[in-house]
This record gives sequence, structure tokens and C-alpha cells, in this order.
Amino acid sequence: MSSSPKAWRKSSYSASNASCVEVAVTPGVVGVRDTKDRAGGTLTFTRDQWAGFLSALRHHK
Repeated sequence: MSSSPKAWRKSSYSASNASCVEVAVTPGVVGVRDTKDRAGGTLTFTRDQWAGFLSALRHHK
């Protein structure tokens, strides 16, 4: 995953204290990282896995 600021984004609902996650979507994978420790590693998902994760979140409100 690229560490370019253009690739990573966080929710507009996030607090300004940087206690959130950032997501980067590329053609092949979706990366997720912690804003408190950006160098600490990235979780990567296929786009299908990410879509399934978001769908599960929406259905378990």
C-alpha cells in the first residue's frame, strides 16, 4: 500500500484528535491503518472482502 496522503482518507465524522482509521482503495486491494500508528502496519482486504465487511456493518446497526 502506498503511504501517499492522496491515497489515504478518513471519515469526515472522525474527531480531530486522530483516533480513527484511514482507508485507501486501490484497484486491487483496500488498506486500513490506525492514524495513531501509521507505520504500524496495514490490514489489506480484497475489494470483495471489504464490500462484505461494510455490508455486515450496515446490517448490524
